[in-house]
Amino acid sequence: MTAALGTTSTKTLDLGPAVELVSKEEGHRQPLAPEFVSAEDFSPLEVAYDFGRVRREDIEAGPHNIWRYKKLLPVPSTVEETPNTEPGCTRLVRADRLAKELGLKRVWVKDDTGNPTHSFKDRVVAVALAAAREFGFEVLACPSTGNLANATAAAAARAGWRSVVLIPKSLERAKILTTAVYDGDLIAVDGNYDDVNRLATELAGEHPKWAFVNVNVRPYYSEGSKTLAYEVAEQLGWRIPPQIVVPIASGSQLTKVDKGFRELGQLGLVDASPYQVFGAQATGCSPVSTAFRNGHDVVQPVKPDTIARSLAIGNPADGPYVLDVVNRTGGAIEDVSDEEVVEGIRLLARTEGIFTETAGGVTVATAKKLVETGKLDPDAETVLLITGDGLKTLDAVENHIGPKATVPPSAAAVAKALGY
Repeated sequence: MTAALGTTSTKTLDLGPAVELVSKEEGHRQPLAPEFVSAEDFSPLEVAYDFGRVRREDIEAGPHNIWRYKKLLPVPSTVEETPNTEPGCTRLVRADRLAKELGLKRVWVKDDTGNPTHSFKDRVVAVALAAAREFGFEVLACPSTGNLANATAAAAARAGWRSVVLIPKSLERAKILTTAVYDGDLIAVDGNYDDVNRLATELAGEHPKWAFVNVNVRPYYSEGSKTLAYEVAEQLGWRIPPQIVVPIASGSQLTKVDKGFRELGQLGLVDASPYQVFGAQATGCSPVSTAFRNGHDVVQPVKPDTIARSLAIGNPADGPYVLDVVNRTGGAIEDVSDEEVVEGIRLLARTEGIFTETAGGVTVATAKKLVETGKLDPDAETVLLITGDGLKTLDAVENHIGPKATVPPSAAAVAKALGY
């Protein structure tokens, strides 16, 4: 299956170290193009590279955003010179109080709420936009469960492009508003994300100038998630953490974090030490967790029913590849109830002062469950990926939190409310 192509200009295509696309199943190779499925074996296409020599000092001398890793990404050599949202270089927080609550010796939180639209999606959209420019597209588009909608609309506004964003009409109001504010074309669809995604695939074929970031330019878009792995390793002093817990929606983020770690080892930028990748899902949309638990290598689609809407993809495109990564690295996949998701949000806020959206609640709650079931090594250093801001999903916690008391304006009343 091939999406309609953008019109490339007469100049030489500049996608940095990217040299071709390769199919995930049988390794069929083809030229770089805005295509996402191999015509040979019908499996997803992935970017292949010729990196050449990449040194730590060159990376460290780069800009304070993901373009410090441009020699490892499918983007033009001058990418930082074009208008973009400049995401990345978010903080890695040593979370000792959270570690104690979870029963782990050392925990780090990769806090991606600090990106321009407050989620990791700014990373993948920035890479997709850079590739879309090279391919001659003129409109930036996407189907989204929320965070991607924000990131796509903002990136298009920054670049001076039109945006077309498709969302399920049931999306959280905060995410609708934080997309609509950029004044692009926001379309609500009467259906779930899988319906929206199918519609986007159809539209990509009908509109040759529209770059659907997670459809026809998906191979490039997904590479943006590698920057999470690069940053974690660099922030840890150029080393790979023994354990990392990653939320699963489509599954692309988890597979690309693994790819990023492997590339760093292959290039000699870190010691190629062993690591385990763990996946986190909400029970109301847990097709990959279910497949892992049952020992299957295929993922059966489900109808999502969870408060973690940003992870509510019932037919995850990269589900089988998530299983491959988790099994190869000796990790595991778990899922948690909506009640546990809320407690995960509150636990992270209470212990570390970080307010995460429901996806982060899934990650924290799953880490807790993995410790309790003996799947996470309590003595091994662990990184948790927190991928979005809690202000986007206030409805998940609004019935669980609030003022401890309401009192008249007097010190005595406050003292009484505090039990003094």
